[in-house]
Amino acid sequence: MKSSLLASLAALAAAAGCCCQAQAADAAAPAPQRTFTVGFDADFPPYGFRGDDGQFAGFDLDLAREVCKRKGWKFVAKPIEWAAKDTELSAGTIDCIWNGFTMSPERLDKYTWTVPYVQNKQLVLVKADGGVKTFADLKGKAVAVQDGSSGAEAMEAKLEEAKKADASFAFSDLKKVPDYVTAFTMLQSGAVDALGLDSAVAGGFVEKGAGAFVTLEEPLMQELYGVGFKLGNVELRDIVQTTLKEMVADGTAAKILAHWAEEEISHGGDQIDFVLKP
Repeated sequence: MKSSLLASLAALAAAAGCCCQAQAADAAAPAPQRTFTVGFDADFPPYGFRGDDGQFAGFDLDLAREVCKRKGWKFVAKPIEWAAKDTELSAGTIDCIWNGFTMSPERLDKYTWTVPYVQNKQLVLVKADGGVKTFADLKGKAVAVQDGSSGAEAMEAKLEEAKKADASFAFSDLKKVPDYVTAFTMLQSGAVDALGLDSAVAGGFVEKGAGAFVTLEEPLMQELYGVGFKLGNVELRDIVQTTLKEMVADGTAAKILAHWAEEEISHGGDQIDFVLKP
């Protein structure tokens, strides 16, 4: 009887020891690393694109990557169809839209935004020898825009404005395409006569075209860029916004900007007008 009791006590002690060891191991185990997934258009240089080496690159991606480095997060760049950005954000497949995202009046109440960090213009890109010098010259011409972009909104608004001055004003076609690379290819081939797009993207195309393309002097629209989060996600927005301001204050943002201005001119990196203050 005594030996049985001792055996039982020994078994209980062993079980308790295993339990304590397991609890200690659980306590020592590191918390899972937070993943920060950025939704972006992979054909939108200099803010986000696939580089010649096949890797994703971009000014916005570099900013987001630095935020993750400082917060100990795992950075994930997720290319998306721009027209499907709201679906991606609502489904939780991305944490934010960070890719030259315009804070247009129509969008302000649809997302939780950071403060603006880039000032930008929407421009019209044409062939230098195409005979188009002003917006009025686009009457009867074919025009391309990216579907779901602020460039598309600006082009349609400018078209309506032109119609008020001239009831007969119209494009022969307004083509909405998935990305700017496709639209630029259409302009190169003559499938369209003009392309409405972001000024930095236009700057990259002009640089690559070596004189073959120019932008019209009159912009379609002035705009500001921000990082857009799902409406109500103030906590994550605040963390990212505070970290961005810290990057401005300690000079890191300026170093990232200088890299794009000096080494990524062919992608429009010298056209980024960074306006965020600490």
